[in-house]
Amino acid sequence: MTGALRETAPAKLNLCLFLGPVRPTDGRHELVTVFQPLTLADDVELEPAGLGARGDAVSCPGVPGAAEQNLAAAALRAFRQRTGWAGPPVRLRITKRIPVAAGMAGGSADAAAALRLAARAAGVEDDDLLRDIGFALGADVPAQVRPARCLATGAGEKLRALDGPGDGYAVLVVPHEEPLATADVYRRADALGLPRTEDDLRARLEAVEAFGADLPDDLIVNDLEPAARDLCPAIGETLDAVRAAGADRALVCGSGPTVAGLFARADAARAAAVAFGDRRPRPIVAAPWSPVRPEVAA
Repeated sequence: MTGALRETAPAKLNLCLFLGPVRPTDGRHELVTVFQPLTLADDVELEPAGLGARGDAVSCPGVPGAAEQNLAAAALRAFRQRTGWAGPPVRLRITKRIPVAAGMAGGSADAAAALRLAARAAGVEDDDLLRDIGFALGADVPAQVRPARCLATGAGEKLRALDGPGDGYAVLVVPHEEPLATADVYRRADALGLPRTEDDLRARLEAVEAFGADLPDDLIVNDLEPAARDLCPAIGETLDAVRAAGADRALVCGSGPTVAGLFARADAARAAAVAFGDRRPRPIVAAPWSPVRPEVAA
């Protein structure tokens, strides 16, 4: 690798998230979820670390101590261990746009982008291997290896591509100041008795499979929402505000605390963002994301 390599790391929206029982094999919950990548995305760049570097380095300017740095660095370490790649040290630079610890898989997106970049630098062409490495890092990482609209089952590692609705809707992303830890939300979900039975989860899967890409309103559900709201009551107020701003649907993003509103028209989503006035962090308008070819810097 002589020049810098670049990848886009899009945020994801769970258009549905049905929570099943804990698996006895690894302690992870069974899930049925539809991942939709968004145009809200980080930029990730890989370049040679230069003479004198003793190992790989990850930086995330403007976000001191961001958890994403650790996951991206872990991705590089895991890639080297699994593939035996002994290339010179590299520097990974992340330009953050996805809110941190917001339920939008920003850390997973950056880790997956790091795996794609390392694979390009090493000449490895094995997406199954990258997904396997990614699953050891986190349940959201495999779907981010090649971001696209997909149905995920198992604990997130079993993926099936879905045809997306294109530019049929816009997404208003409303972050919160206080992050929520995913593990805390899952623990509260268990304490509240939210996980479905295996039969119930199977029924939800069959319903999602019947509709494919175009889910009806009664399937645009996030089973983690009550747990997230219990830990962060302000989420309920934000959901009400997004609905009042004209969203066709409003839901918690993943484990929260970010709230998303789905709008049939982009101009309506932009008007809703303006209606939130001086709210901090500012709402962001995004759209469904389509894969693009990777860039190589000159």
